[in-house]
Amino acid sequence: MKIYNIRLFFLSILFFSCFTSCDSYLDKEEDLPMSFPKIWEKRETIERALSNVWGYMTSPDNMVDGHPFIGASDEGSATYNREYRLMNFGTWNPSSIPYLKWDQYYRGIREATIFMQNAPEAHAKDLEAIEREQWPIEARFARAYYYYQLVQLYGPVMILGDEILDFNLPIADLQRPRNSMDECVEYIVTELRECEKILPEEQPAQYYGKPTKGACKAIISELLLFYARPLFNGNELYADLKNEDGKELFPGIATVKSDRWKRAADAAKEIIDMQKYELHKVQTNGKHDPLKSYQRVFLELWNGEIIWGRYLGGYYTRVHTTPRVAGGVAYGGVSPTQQQVDAYSMKNGRYPVIGYQSDGSPIIDETSGYNEDGFTNFEHPIDKGGAKRTFNMYKDREPRFYATVLWSGSKLPYTGSSAIVNFGFNGNSGGGVSHDYPKPGYMMRKWTDPTLNTAGGQWGNITWPIFRYAEVLLNYVEALNEYDPGHTDIIKYLNEIRERAGVPNIEEVYPEAIGNKNKMRELIRRERQIELAFENKRFFDTRTWMISEEVDGGPMWGMDTTSAAPSPNATTTPESFWKRTIFETRVFETKHYLYPFHQRELDRNKLIIQNYGW
Repeated sequence: MKIYNIRLFFLSILFFSCFTSCDSYLDKEEDLPMSFPKIWEKRETIERALSNVWGYMTSPDNMVDGHPFIGASDEGSATYNREYRLMNFGTWNPSSIPYLKWDQYYRGIREATIFMQNAPEAHAKDLEAIEREQWPIEARFARAYYYYQLVQLYGPVMILGDEILDFNLPIADLQRPRNSMDECVEYIVTELRECEKILPEEQPAQYYGKPTKGACKAIISELLLFYARPLFNGNELYADLKNEDGKELFPGIATVKSDRWKRAADAAKEIIDMQKYELHKVQTNGKHDPLKSYQRVFLELWNGEIIWGRYLGGYYTRVHTTPRVAGGVAYGGVSPTQQQVDAYSMKNGRYPVIGYQSDGSPIIDETSGYNEDGFTNFEHPIDKGGAKRTFNMYKDREPRFYATVLWSGSKLPYTGSSAIVNFGFNGNSGGGVSHDYPKPGYMMRKWTDPTLNTAGGQWGNITWPIFRYAEVLLNYVEALNEYDPGHTDIIKYLNEIRERAGVPNIEEVYPEAIGNKNKMRELIRRERQIELAFENKRFFDTRTWMISEEVDGGPMWGMDTTSAAPSPNATTTPESFWKRTIFETRVFETKHYLYPFHQRELDRNKLIIQNYGW
């Protein structure tokens, strides 16, 4: 069925380099006036329409303006005065919602459905048979992905299926209630299973970033894992949420269903059994190099660990994570919190900080070898250049720590530079001189490409991993531990991640955790916090685990960035800098676990029931 009598977004085609390393694939040309039927007469315009479907996808690298996933989780801080701060301070409400994506995703869903209904019957003679079959499936994948994004934020939403709303109808005819959470999950899974049947296991090189069978399975894996976690499985807060007709939005949510954990484990195991993906590893002098292996997951384009990613210019990612001393337009202010710094293990594999006292001081595992008193001459394993006076907190940590965290007093991590960063007040990369500085006194270096000259405007490119194989392994062991804690695969695959990271096997370091569901749960969650840091995962992990009231609210800690350097742009970090300091106090209430529906939507669609607490 072809659709002609509707308003179209196609006429303002959006072009995003969201797929491939071949920039010309989505190069924008001058738009020409075009009636809706003419879109389907040429392959070129059909391909533009497909790129428009993807134009509603949120860019994962835009960690300041695009979404709140780093700045509003306990792993990080973004200095800039953006909307995420409303979330951190609890000052948002249904009339003022930061990073509102409701309209955006539903527009994408609508465009995908229009494309699906028209592309298969298109009159374009130059459209190849494989494109006629596969492109509508790619749009179907995009539609399922947009629904998944909505469900992550709101819980159950309205499922429109193949219906295209005619906005010329009276508003009374456009009322739609929310589907139940069960219905939303099953719809997304079913849609992706259908996409799996057609999509290839691997796209041609010029189309890297387009969906594949593995990408379908990865979304299903994460969705089913979230559905098994406490937010949606055993949570009494949402038990009474019902539509006006009495339909439960979260049927049976107060009762824990262990079969969901098994289903989530099975979904992750499907990807493992494909034997298509692997943990990225690098050798140095013929030996496994754990530091370079982890570092280069994020620097080597389209490596074998990436299940689904986006090829992007490196500007957004790197401009916000490069210290100001680099010069140029470095706006360094996105940074780890002290809590995230504390999460990393020592090189012996033990986690040094195992909790906090009421005053915020760390509870330290004395067997870990951790010490945060005094300084040692220490050579950074990446930057080299000789030993530098280093706070003992940063000595003898695991390789992922050094690939992720940049502390004050370190060398600027770019080849050819000898600059030393100072995050203290008046420091060359601290406050006072500029508002562009990391409030906790650290900076994220995970996405840093040391070969670039950022002062000269070189930002390079990245393939941002929306889903990668390490996450799948973590999905699998978490789900498996919840319903079969004695299963040997838990140790096997958790150790694969630790081995790549260069830390000892879990049974060597924590033998008491083997077969102990509660202890192993803590260790798996800690590994996930470390391995997937700053990849837009922690925001949803803390919420679906229902630990956000504990970790995302309250004091956020760092070093003392108010400690003044002797002169503006000084390179030496002041001694008073090296103490744990609260840089802000955040608010997280039970209602914040899910996004509220905007008051405008509630006014227009009277059948929408607002989320808990709002």
